[in-house]
Amino acid sequence: MPVCSKIMSKAFTKEQDGDQDEDSGSGADEQLALLPIRKNYMTPKGHERLKNELHELLYKTRPDLTQVIAWAASNGDRSENADYIYGKRRLREIDRRIRFLSKRLEIAEVIDPKSVRSEKVQFGATVTYSNEEGAVKKIRIVGIDESAPSDGKISWISPIAKALLNHAVGDTPSFHSPKGEEELEILKIEYLEIP
Repeated sequence: MPVCSKIMSKAFTKEQDGDQDEDSGSGADEQLALLPIRKNYMTPKGHERLKNELHELLYKTRPDLTQVIAWAASNGDRSENADYIYGKRRLREIDRRIRFLSKRLEIAEVIDPKSVRSEKVQFGATVTYSNEEGAVKKIRIVGIDESAPSDGKISWISPIAKALLNHAVGDTPSFHSPKGEEELEILKIEYLEIP
């Protein structure tokens, strides 16, 4: 979005009745949505989760909240009306999330891991590898919005995924970890449904 459009859109959302916009800076979600990435690769499950969240926000959460705000506004003095002030703040958060999800889904490219036919590590691969200490780990390479390292779901733009991409079983790619340069050995590559 051009800078002038951001200023214009912000000008028309600023409250004039004493409501301060404490969160006027770009949130992490908006910054992620504006990353210079041409494609937003996603698995079918990840895509479905984002679509469901957007639908819930648009057709349930936001309409319910606007009713609460309308009721609170009808109670009079808005400057000390906690329901109104909190509601407007929450509405801005919801609108920001709706914009973020819309942008991410707009550039989404859904790839079903079960349909990938490759001997090399590609998006959607479940990769078993060992590190220099001999520890065996299994990760799934998923979309940015699906990343959950504690569940073994690693974003395709993470350093470890970038190191593994386009390598085959037996290859020993290296990547820069917090400990320094680390070599991995790819033990197994599978293309399975990712929950």
